[in-house]
Amino acid sequence: MATAHDLQSAAGWRHRLTLPSYRVRDAARYAGIPTRTVGYWHKGILSRPAALPGREAGRPLSYYDLIEVAFVATFRKLGLSLQKIRKARAFAAHALNSEYPFAQYAWKTEGFHLMLEMRELEGNAEVGKLVAADLDGQVGWEEVVAERFEQFDYQHDIALVWHLLNRNIPVSIDPRVSFGVPAVHGVPTWILKGRWDAGETVQNIQADYGLAGDDVLHGLRFEGVRDDELSAAS
Repeated sequence: MATAHDLQSAAGWRHRLTLPSYRVRDAARYAGIPTRTVGYWHKGILSRPAALPGREAGRPLSYYDLIEVAFVATFRKLGLSLQKIRKARAFAAHALNSEYPFAQYAWKTEGFHLMLEMRELEGNAEVGKLVAADLDGQVGWEEVVAERFEQFDYQHDIALVWHLLNRNIPVSIDPRVSFGVPAVHGVPTWILKGRWDAGETVQNIQADYGLAGDDVLHGLRFEGVRDDELSAAS
């Protein structure tokens, strides 16, 4: 049975999901895309509407915004057009009554069609049966799962933990931990970088935070420290 403290804690991190917390340039770095691309996806241009509408111009991204940027980046790298992405997102937002359908449901891909697990729409659907969202509900079958989708842990029907590099490298974003900044086992990577910039050794940082040496190295590399700098300091 959930305690009052549990409920308050859940309410706290859920509230943070929609708070403006991430700079556009940081979101772009996490997703591996140019900063201007994030702005384009949110604003659109000329006769082309935004792929991710709704964010106020100049406002930092929320966690939900951040995850949707990550998913659009994946779709684009797979070769999907922004037109298909817009259509798929609009279909899912309407069908699921969801403001952030990419962040709140487990999306997958099949070829050049965006797929949404059909059980999200029909509770008794066969496992693996999918809806081709960009084709207004045409049924398809799951065959291809992009690598990016494996980077997310889904809890509470949300892409709640983003393993920014891969599951073997412990740099992740979790809105329940350290207010959602990139962290290594709960220690923000910017803190590791700050200690490094102050002249401390990897061994000292490791000891202070109870991290394995490789974990500290992964955090420093994520923050832009080069391998030759790490080697020179060892």
